[in-house]
Amino acid sequence: MCGIIGVASNRPVVDKLITGLARQEYRGYDSAGLAVFGEDNNSIHVHRRLGKVAELQSAISESPLGGSTGIAHTRWATHGIPAEKNAHPHHSNNEVYVVHNGIIENHQEIRTTLKALGYSFESDTDTEVIGHLIHAKLETATTLVEALRAAVKDLRGAYAIGAVHSKEPSLIAAARKGSPLVVAHGSGENFIASDQLALANYAEDFIFLEDGDLAEITPTSTKFWNTKDEEVDRPIVVAKSLGETVDKGEHRHFMLKEIYEQPEKIKGLLDGQLTESGVQEEIFGPGAKDIFKNVEAVQIVACGTSYHAGTVAKYWLEGLAGLPCSVEVASEFRYRNKVVAPNTLFVTISQSGETADTLACLRFAKDLGYLSRLGICNVPSSSLARESDLVFLTKAGPEIGVASTKAFTTQLVGLLMLTLILGRHHGLSAVAERTINESLRALPDSLDAVMHLEDQIIEMAEDFDQKEHALFLGRGIHYPIAMEGALKLKEISYIHAEAYPAGELKHGPLALVDADMPVVAVAPNDDLLEKLQSNLEEVRARGGKLYVFGHSEAHHHDASITRFIELPEIPDLIAPLIYSIPLQLLAYHVAILKGTDIDQPRNLAKSVTVE
Repeated sequence: MCGIIGVASNRPVVDKLITGLARQEYRGYDSAGLAVFGEDNNSIHVHRRLGKVAELQSAISESPLGGSTGIAHTRWATHGIPAEKNAHPHHSNNEVYVVHNGIIENHQEIRTTLKALGYSFESDTDTEVIGHLIHAKLETATTLVEALRAAVKDLRGAYAIGAVHSKEPSLIAAARKGSPLVVAHGSGENFIASDQLALANYAEDFIFLEDGDLAEITPTSTKFWNTKDEEVDRPIVVAKSLGETVDKGEHRHFMLKEIYEQPEKIKGLLDGQLTESGVQEEIFGPGAKDIFKNVEAVQIVACGTSYHAGTVAKYWLEGLAGLPCSVEVASEFRYRNKVVAPNTLFVTISQSGETADTLACLRFAKDLGYLSRLGICNVPSSSLARESDLVFLTKAGPEIGVASTKAFTTQLVGLLMLTLILGRHHGLSAVAERTINESLRALPDSLDAVMHLEDQIIEMAEDFDQKEHALFLGRGIHYPIAMEGALKLKEISYIHAEAYPAGELKHGPLALVDADMPVVAVAPNDDLLEKLQSNLEEVRARGGKLYVFGHSEAHHHDASITRFIELPEIPDLIAPLIYSIPLQLLAYHVAILKGTDIDQPRNLAKSVTVE
């Protein structure tokens, strides 16, 4: 949510600011803007536009800017509707300019105080109070950094802030609490950004600010202070060749590229972590072996697609490892009293590692008596990875499309590996473990085979083009796969879709079934197939149109199925990974027909960094 970039340089920076914004478009936004010092360093020029970064770029091309220090922002609306007046940067008296990611919870209280001091407000945003507050602090502070330090002490909520002051050219002040912010070293210039991908091709040395940090950025130096106002050093992380990964290649959209990357990404994950003797506990971090042997229960917390991955893992952990497992949505978990069973492993899952609710749960769990905290995520430099006791990195590479695909399946692989390790300590036989390992090794080829079903899925998608609603059904471990399929369809095609356990049809959803509502069934040939077929009969009897993904001769000869797509026969254990792929492709091709913005669907952000 929201994207920040700032550059303090000895060279013109506008092109870098625009490129940095474009590289963060995947985060979700409705407007864009920048503030750049003039070439004489005596004034600051601002451009803001509603809509895409391209609109901002067009506006700038009409009035070129040559300044060497500036800040820029893509806004995802929270306080105030999408409008040019609410776009960032915001200013105070044309002297202090700020960009901000996060939510200031006490903005109304601060606004009242600032109005009493004579400040007027031009926007409906919470961000504008930050600029005025910094300006007010400059009455007693001698520098922008000092004023920002004083200002953030009055803020409640989450923030990543970049600020410039007309009287201090070549300097950017930054602060971070709750929302991600990275500093980078370039050649004769230094940067801030919400995401290191924004700085691909410009920097290789990155510094990830800790919660509560303050930073001063100039073309030749970077300085950092912690929450105690002590100047500190922060470790440098070297990340090379980021730019090579951020393009669509031969594909029309990032989402399609990322769907097709799944066999390769999972193969790379398995090659590095599944040895001849099986999964090694050390891949989860130092001390993992001693922790895992004491685990007696598992608590999983996540949001969205990651929550669905956790729900699949519940079936594995309880069915294979024999461990009780609870799975909860992070935004709910935080706000109730917990009873923590002895020796419970606390697991958080997040693609970005910056999901606000999930991070808050991780921090909240620290003092609740859990045995240890394991983070499963895709970004090694993320807050989740840095703050967890143990970490499993999914190694999916940058995922740009808002609708998660390869992150989901690599999370499932990591969770199955976790199940295997915990199962060793709870009676999973060596024979069973070898069988599972063989299934995992065959997984990339099985995924590759499913990709060849795309032409059939394109034909199926045509039946959804004019639909407004859809129902997804699954049983057992495939119910969360149905949930994930429904989520994908609603995210990018804007069709209202929901998932139900097929056995719950009679408890309400049957009232919705008619010829205008397609019903999608995840129907592998497992122990629950006969039960599922009985549920599908209920749909047929109400005139419902059935779209079935499965592997069973019983489906081939059923004329009442509108469309049937046969998947390869695969072991039950890895079937959830296989069946997720055609549902991703179905959502994608329905969205193509609908003409929606697939990689950046309306109202959504890739990384939900505010509560």
